[in-house]
Amino acid sequence: MSSVDTALPINLPPGPRAPRAIQGATYLAGRRRALHRTWERYGRAFSLNVPLLGEAVVISDPDLARQLFAAGPEVAGNVEPNLGRILGPGSLFALDGDPHRRHRKILSPPLHGRRMRGYESLIEEEYRREADRWAENHEFPILPSTMRITLNIILRAVFGADGDELEELRVLMPKIVTLGSRLAQFSTATLRRGRFSPWVRYRGLRDRYDSLIRTLIGRALADPDLEERADILALLLRARYEDGESMAHEDIADELLALLTAGHETTANTLAWVVERLRRHPEVLARLVAELDTGDLGFLQQTIWEVQRIRPVIAGVARQVKISRMQLGEWVIPKDRRIIVAFGLMHQDPSVYPDPLSFDPGRFHDRKPDFTAWLPFGGGNRRCIGAEFANLEMRIVLRALLRDFELLPTAERDERWRDRGVAFAPDRGGRVALRRREQRGSAMS
Repeated sequence: MSSVDTALPINLPPGPRAPRAIQGATYLAGRRRALHRTWERYGRAFSLNVPLLGEAVVISDPDLARQLFAAGPEVAGNVEPNLGRILGPGSLFALDGDPHRRHRKILSPPLHGRRMRGYESLIEEEYRREADRWAENHEFPILPSTMRITLNIILRAVFGADGDELEELRVLMPKIVTLGSRLAQFSTATLRRGRFSPWVRYRGLRDRYDSLIRTLIGRALADPDLEERADILALLLRARYEDGESMAHEDIADELLALLTAGHETTANTLAWVVERLRRHPEVLARLVAELDTGDLGFLQQTIWEVQRIRPVIAGVARQVKISRMQLGEWVIPKDRRIIVAFGLMHQDPSVYPDPLSFDPGRFHDRKPDFTAWLPFGGGNRRCIGAEFANLEMRIVLRALLRDFELLPTAERDERWRDRGVAFAPDRGGRVALRRREQRGSAMS
């Protein structure tokens, strides 16, 4: 259990003793590789001291993760600085404690439960719009396609319809995502140096985004059918906190930016990884297609879970100690120290997942993932609010792809991990070769 006993002496796990600059250079040269090597040497808990992260404790033990997530924000809360400096102070990424809970309560309904059914035809339409452009028997990277599919899906789910502003957002959002992901790796002070700094460029993109959102909010408020609309923007404008107060328009803009950014890039990268894995495991692919043709979606879900385990697009999540001392297992961690749950390491631990480097969807045949040992969406009260929506997108897009096309296997080496700043993608974009299926299973048509 976590402790607030200030008499406890600090007891940190071991870690590299190299100077901070050397540790930082190693980490920045390849953070996945650096963390893995440190994990191999020091085990499931180690200390680290690198730029941006600062002094941190890295854990990959499910029991320690469970304890950390249960501690609550008053003991181990949001890190500072956080992605709020990129996505805005009104986004869930910036908030903690009661403000975080209040926003999360308002944002949850559109992304969970029965409302999700209304998105199914939308997802299918956006898949088909993109798939109609694919060339047969010609290898190409699928990541640009999955990026467009997931961006168009979230734009339509958020705003409900097309228009000039949405067309501009389709062009603007990839620029915001790409630059914002890179900026997230550096301190704001560094980024703001000079008139031509990347931060100045980002602020220009953000200003244009804010202008577009103000226009869309104004148009929605003037819509006589606002009460009947089911898009996320309309739902946020109608929603009220427990005290009857509405959400500030600036906060709505920040939350929508977080949804648009996080809600498409991570899902698009995971879809590309699914394609990359299936092409290199023809036995899994054959079983998946056969079961889908009967209308059975169970193995599809297991495949998605397994790809998220073996190729998580986010390497970890973090909390920051808010009390004088926090006891975590055998360790006692001081105030302001970051604790990083490195689930990319946890997912490769043979004591957690037997034969962890094997791509085996069947490992989830008789059990759902344990949310303290399978963490692609994070955990605790800060678990990704769009997890259910993302899972729905992946199921529908993959079901439709394998219904319409034969995915051609390959003997090429595995694609490497490419660091996009926040997320990891296949380094060649998840190259795919397709052939349209002449006959489709009746349950799939």
